[in-house]
Amino acid sequence: MLHKTFNIIVEQGFDGFLISSVIELPGCHTQAKTYDELYARTKEAIELYLE
Repeated sequence: MLHKTFNIIVEQGFDGFLISSVIELPGCHTQAKTYDELYARTKEAIELYLE
């Protein structure tokens, strides 16, 4: 399997949720309550985006 590195921006919303946006993939973003959950969801969002 080929591995690629992506740059993400993580922000905290007004509601307290963490939001990640993948710079290289326009429209690829997700949100979660914890950093661990955000990391897992971001990885999943990237995989789905690239399908």
